[in-house]
Amino acid sequence: MKNTISTPVDRLDGPDKASGRAIYTDDIRPDGLLFARTLRSDRPRARILDIKLPELPDGYFIVNKNDVPGRNRIKMLEDDWPFFAEEVVNYVGEPILLVVGPDREQVNQILKSIEISYEDLPPVLSLEDAITAESPIFGDDNSFAAYEFQKGDPDSAFDAAKTIIEGEFKTGYHEQAYMEPQGMIGSYTDGKLTVTGSMQCPFYVKNAMVQLTGFPENRVQVIQATTGGAFGGKEEYPSLLAGHVAMAAIKTGKPVKLVLERGEDLAVTTKRHPSVSRYRSAVDENGRVTAMEADITLDGGAYAGLSAVVLQRALFAAIGVYNIPNVIVRGRVLATNHVPSGAFRGFGAPQAFFAVEMHMEQIAAELGMNPLTFKEIHLVQKGDTTATGGVLRDEIKIREMLNRVLKLSDYRKKEGMFASRKGRFRNGIGLGIYLHGCGFTGKGEEIIQGTATVRKLAEDRAEILVSNVEMGQGAQTTLRKIVATTLELPIENIDYPNPDTDRVPDSGPTVASRTVIIVGHLLESAAKELKARWDENEVLSVSKSYRHPSYIQWDQDKLQGDAYPAYSWGVVAVEVEVDTLTYETAIKGVWAVHDVGVAIDEDIIRGQIEGGILQGLGYASIEVMDTENGAYRQRSFTDYIIPTAVDAPKIESELVDNPYEYGPFGAKCAGELPIAGAAPAYAAAVGHALGIPVHEIPAKPETLIKRVEK
Repeated sequence: MKNTISTPVDRLDGPDKASGRAIYTDDIRPDGLLFARTLRSDRPRARILDIKLPELPDGYFIVNKNDVPGRNRIKMLEDDWPFFAEEVVNYVGEPILLVVGPDREQVNQILKSIEISYEDLPPVLSLEDAITAESPIFGDDNSFAAYEFQKGDPDSAFDAAKTIIEGEFKTGYHEQAYMEPQGMIGSYTDGKLTVTGSMQCPFYVKNAMVQLTGFPENRVQVIQATTGGAFGGKEEYPSLLAGHVAMAAIKTGKPVKLVLERGEDLAVTTKRHPSVSRYRSAVDENGRVTAMEADITLDGGAYAGLSAVVLQRALFAAIGVYNIPNVIVRGRVLATNHVPSGAFRGFGAPQAFFAVEMHMEQIAAELGMNPLTFKEIHLVQKGDTTATGGVLRDEIKIREMLNRVLKLSDYRKKEGMFASRKGRFRNGIGLGIYLHGCGFTGKGEEIIQGTATVRKLAEDRAEILVSNVEMGQGAQTTLRKIVATTLELPIENIDYPNPDTDRVPDSGPTVASRTVIIVGHLLESAAKELKARWDENEVLSVSKSYRHPSYIQWDQDKLQGDAYPAYSWGVVAVEVEVDTLTYETAIKGVWAVHDVGVAIDEDIIRGQIEGGILQGLGYASIEVMDTENGAYRQRSFTDYIIPTAVDAPKIESELVDNPYEYGPFGAKCAGELPIAGAAPAYAAAVGHALGIPVHEIPAKPETLIKRVEK
C-alpha cells in the first residue's frame, strides 16, 4: 500500500507567492527607513592609503570599521573575514564602508564622490599562484585547510597493479542564481538590535551579531523574512550584510535597509568553489580497481568562510558509489584574491562526483571496456565501506535503480546506435551514479544538538517552532505535513511562522539536506509525545534534541568512520546531440531514479529532483563564470547564462521506496542529491558523442573543439 504521507498536497506557501502577497525583504518599509549602499574595493589586493569623503548633507552617514563596537570579523570557522576592510583589501568587491541616508539617489551620488587612494600589492589570482607565491596571503602556505585519510593498504595495491591510470579534472565557478537578491534590514530600539532579512540560518546570523556588537544574546534578535531562493548562497553571506545594517542602525538610530542590485549580487557574493582534482588508480589483471588516490584542490577565495567543511564533503565523496578496497584521499583549499567561495547545493560533492565519474569513464576507455559495464562491477553493496571506512548498513538499491534508468532511457540500444553515427550532428548518452550523505559531516549534528519544538494551541491547533526556513524547497509544507499526520490534524491546523530567534529554539541551519531527515524526525518524535499528552493542558510544548543513532562511530582527527548517519542515492542518464560545426549541444532527454527513503510529498520531491538536475546541467554546460584581474567577468544574466524553461529538457524521474529507520515516516535527504549526477552524465554523453574525454566543466564549445583537434 502506498505511503499516505507521500500523497501530494497543495503547497501551503504557494498562494501568497503566486499572487504577490508574500512579503520579501525589499517589501518591508518601516517608518523612518534609511537606505544603505556599499563602497567596495576595485582592486584584488591593495593597501588603503587614504579615503576622501565629501561633506555629508544632514541625515546622511558613513559607516565603517571604526563604528564596530565588538569584533570586526564574521563569526565562522576561522573568523578571518572582516565586516569592513581594515588596512588591506583582499578581493574586488570587498566592503570598505557604507553610505546611509533617506534618499537612494542621494546615497548613490555620495558613494560616487568618495575617493580612495591605494597602494597595489601583488595579488594571488590562480591556484598555481597560491602554491608558488613568495608572499602568502594566508598563513605560511596559502592553505585554509588541508586533510588526508586512507583506507586499506593503497601503497601495496599500487605496487602490485598491472596498470596505473591517472587523470586531471577541473570544474569552474557556479552561481546560485536565486530569484531574490541578498537583502537585510536592521533596527535598534531601546538597546536591542533586530535584524530581518533573506537567509537560511537565523542563528548563524545571531551569533555573528553577538560577536560584532559585543551585546549579550538577549539584546540580539534575528527574523527570517520570506526568502526567494538560496541554494546555499544565503547560508554564510547574510551575516556580512546583517553586520552592515546592524552597525548602520546602531549609529543612526533608525531602521536601515541594504538590498543588493542584481549585478552587485553577482559580482560580490559567494559561489561554488572551482576545483582541480587529480586521480590515480591501480587496476589488476581482471580489470578491477584495487586502489584509488584522489587529490582535490579548491579555490577558497580571499577568506576561509566555510571552505574547510566544503573540502571535507568533497573528500568524503571522492570515490563516489564504488567499492574501492584501498584508498588515499587528500585535499586542500587555497587562498586567492578572488571573491570568497562558499556554500552551494551539494557543498563540495558535485566537484568530486564529476571527477570520480569522469575518471571511471577514463579507466574504462583505457582498458577498452564498456564504461557502463565497468562501473557496474564496481558498485557498492550493503556491508561495503566508504572512503572513510564507514559501513554502509542500510539496504542499497543502486543496481535496481540503474536497471530502471537503463530501461527508461533505452540506454544500451542508444549506446550502440550512437557509436556508429557519422555526419554533422552526433548523439551521445551518458550516466551519472551518485549518493549524498544526509546531514552534517562527522559529529556536526551531535555538536549542535539541534532542538525542535511542537506546541499545542487552543482549538485543535499546533505550532512548529524551529529555526529551519522555507526558501522555496518546500519546508513549509513538508514539516507541517509530518506534524499534522502524526497528530492526526488537518495540515491547515499546523502553524509554522518564519523563524524568529526570540521565539524558536536552535534546530540548526537550513543546510546539508538535514531539514527533513534530522529536524523532521525531531518534530515527528515531539508530535508523538504531544499526541499522547494532548489532554494534559490547553497549551503544552514538547521539545526534542538530536542524538546520533548508537551505531555511528566517527574520529574527527583521523576522518575515519561513519561520516553520515545515512545516504540517499541516484542514477541519471542524459542524452545529447552535438553539432560538430559549432559544437553547440542540445539535451534530448533525461531519465532519473532516486532513493530518498520515503518521499514526504512526491510533488515536492519531484520538484527538487528536476530543479537539481537542471542546475547540474547548467553547471556542466552553459554557466560560464571566469575572472579577469580578480573580478568576475559575468555580472548579469545576459552574460551569466542559466537554463530557462525553454532550455529545460523533458525529465522522466521515478522514486524507489527504501525507508530509513531514523527518518520521519522513513524519509532520508533529498535537497542536494540530484545536482551531483547531472554534470558527469552530461559530460559523459558529450564525450561519447564526440569520441573524446571531457575532463573539464563547463564544457564550452571552444574547449570541445580543442579536444577534438588534438
